[in-house]
Amino acid sequence: MATTFRIAAFAVLSVWLGLGVPAVATTQTVPIRAVASFSILGDLVRQIGGASVTVTTLVGPDSDVHGFSPSPADARKLAEADIVFVNGLGLEGWLDRLIRASGTRAPVVTVSTGVSPIPAQDEHVHGEGGHGHGEHAFDPHAWQSIANVRIYVANIRDGLVKVDPAHAAAYQAAAAGYLAKLDALERDVRAAILQIPPERRQIITTHDAFGYFAAAYGLRFIAPQGVSTDSEASPRDVASIIRQIRRERVPAVFLENISDPRQMEQIARESGARIGGKVYSDALSGADGPAATYLDLMRSNLAAFDAALMPK
Repeated sequence: MATTFRIAAFAVLSVWLGLGVPAVATTQTVPIRAVASFSILGDLVRQIGGASVTVTTLVGPDSDVHGFSPSPADARKLAEADIVFVNGLGLEGWLDRLIRASGTRAPVVTVSTGVSPIPAQDEHVHGEGGHGHGEHAFDPHAWQSIANVRIYVANIRDGLVKVDPAHAAAYQAAAAGYLAKLDALERDVRAAILQIPPERRQIITTHDAFGYFAAAYGLRFIAPQGVSTDSEASPRDVASIIRQIRRERVPAVFLENISDPRQMEQIARESGARIGGKVYSDALSGADGPAATYLDLMRSNLAAFDAALMPK
């Protein structure tokens, strides 16, 4: 107690006399404040940032990034951020206005920079004929390809290094470790898909969130909605998909964690396809759910696809 008092008194006296304070005080590093636009991206930033970064997400688990309505609290999060991570490719249509309203001066990193985007209109998702997706020129769900997530990780790493060069080595090491986990995940995904008979590699999901997965791994996805959950499937779209399911004997319909299940339940009921379970497209599950991280999300979806599509 007496020693502590003497040190504190000396520090105060030194300041008063204009002297330097001796090196008895310690300097504590304040973590970088990062904001990520949605939960999947937030997890990736946490994996690379580690203890040097605190991450806040604007759109949380089990929530729809397409239909998100920002609040003044979200503007404050951006105003206080040291760095902001966004997906890009038209996913966060509300974000530019929010950034302007917040007045943030934090650098904004678009993690999909370098990804080769696929068009947001294609018959491979919409059944008979297909249709366009309005304002979406490209499919924004690039994280459904693990190869694209490698690009995300590199962009996250480089963004963190730029704003916090003191921890560059830690960010680079974390990124390298996570890339190794992505390599193992991709090997497992490809091996599992190869086990599914080609004629059974068709899936019905709520909206067009799996185009990159389809292109990378050889499943075919059909959905009544476009790349945004803001779009609505017409009765004609639904009837077309029901006919297609019957004609092509599509084995399973999947529910998404961010979507109202009623339409998909109707399609399953009227087509004879069975409900194959829940999949995670645009958001993680809660912390106690099966898709609390990106790696968990991909493995949970893969298990659901495998269980529904493999012959019994």
